[in-house]
Amino acid sequence: MIPLRDNIPSSRRPLVTYTLIALNILFFLLALATGPLMPQFITTFGFIPARFFAIWEAHPEHYGALYLPLLTTMFLHGSWLHLIANMWTLFIFGDNVEDRLGHFRYLFFYLACGVAGTMLHAALTPTSWVPLVGASGAIAGVMGAYFLLFRRAMVLVFIPFFFVAPIVEVPAYVFLGVWFLLQFFSGAFSILGPRAAQTGGIAFWAHVGGFVAGVVLIFLLGTIRLVRPDREPED
Repeated sequence: MIPLRDNIPSSRRPLVTYTLIALNILFFLLALATGPLMPQFITTFGFIPARFFAIWEAHPEHYGALYLPLLTTMFLHGSWLHLIANMWTLFIFGDNVEDRLGHFRYLFFYLACGVAGTMLHAALTPTSWVPLVGASGAIAGVMGAYFLLFRRAMVLVFIPFFFVAPIVEVPAYVFLGVWFLLQFFSGAFSILGPRAAQTGGIAFWAHVGGFVAGVVLIFLLGTIRLVRPDREPED
């Protein structure tokens, strides 16, 4: 299912969400500008679990090498499709969560969810030298927050299925709940193989970790309140 829009208007301009989208695009263009050095750029600023634990054990005082990739990895993407999919999802769900949390709390929330997702991925793939890149963990946290804060919202989704591609409106909790279950079970299956930690692909556990962190942080921030969207159809 591909989300197209939701039916919850925001009461203020989502400045942080727009800034995050702009920074992600900028970092992607910078990576492209490195040309043949792009793999080295990704390796330097992406998060590599095995490198993180190696530095942690041998040189824990090297704070830059240890912790900087936890932040920079959230602004890197492997392809245009990866970037567009993440930014579109953030555009749909981020404005409402920012509206509820406020700009500064939302920025802290976003970064914290990204770090949580990255660390769960690292904990389950500690020997992997494959760089983790993408804002998916942070955006999954935003989705987790939306799941709790806007349970009565409706999401218009596009469902590609062979030659039929219906566009339907589904409750937000259904769309986000199904998405989370797909990430969880995909992650569970991904660690069954003996070489799973060494292969590339989708970091499902970063998604799971970010989503769960989003749910937990929303409770800790005390922002749970049901919102009933305007049910009047628009012309």
